[in-house]
Amino acid sequence: MATWDDVRAAARDLPEVEEGTSWRQPALRVRGKWFAGLSSHEDGALVLRCDLDERPLMLASLPDVFWSTPHYDGSPFILVRLEAIDLDELVDRVTDSWLLSAPKRLRDTVVDAG
Repeated sequence: MATWDDVRAAARDLPEVEEGTSWRQPALRVRGKWFAGLSSHEDGALVLRCDLDERPLMLASLPDVFWSTPHYDGSPFILVRLEAIDLDELVDRVTDSWLLSAPKRLRDTVVDAG
């Protein structure tokens, strides 16, 4: 079972991650742009930015982990059940969310280093 602390740890080595709140819930930003946070609508859910083309694949491949509600349908965000996600998958998805949100020059520092 993952927790908010695990989400924070997954983002720890990513450049310029800022902790704050959004809708009174913990959230992470990169250069002021939101990329991860606890849902204010769904208890125990993490909201992550995702690629719109990849979103349906995520929903179909791991329906016990990823889901959506009408609030997020058609948007580049996906809900994640923290109690169901594997920690390695969490790290991958937090990193992907950061990559989708960070400015190109900042993204390039991570891609070049990895």
